[in-house]
Amino acid sequence: MYIQPQNIDLLLEEAEKEALYFKLIEQINKDFNLANEGIDFPKSISPEELKIQMHEKIYRLIQYKFAEYLNLLYIIDVSEDLIKKLDGSDLVVLAENVAFLILKREWQKVWFRNKY
Repeated sequence: MYIQPQNIDLLLEEAEKEALYFKLIEQINKDFNLANEGIDFPKSISPEELKIQMHEKIYRLIQYKFAEYLNLLYIIDVSEDLIKKLDGSDLVVLAENVAFLILKREWQKVWFRNKY
């Protein structure tokens, strides 16, 4: 049964435990490239480094390329309602929360594809 992770660390820990971490990286790379936001995380990237780089990428998109950021959310299929519920007063915190929502959605895709 799919259980939504409560934070990024638990999500990445679960992905490693289920031996789906590499599939998660592949899915992230694929969807970012579909959105024309070339990102190429190597399979050797550590979960901690993945978390940091995702946060930085989302921060830059929100700050400098907002239309591309919205397109990325659409392609990944992040719930608009979840995005609207986030507090946008602090851009750094917002980017961290959005990165988590993106990772959560990507993890959901990978998990379901693996199970069914």
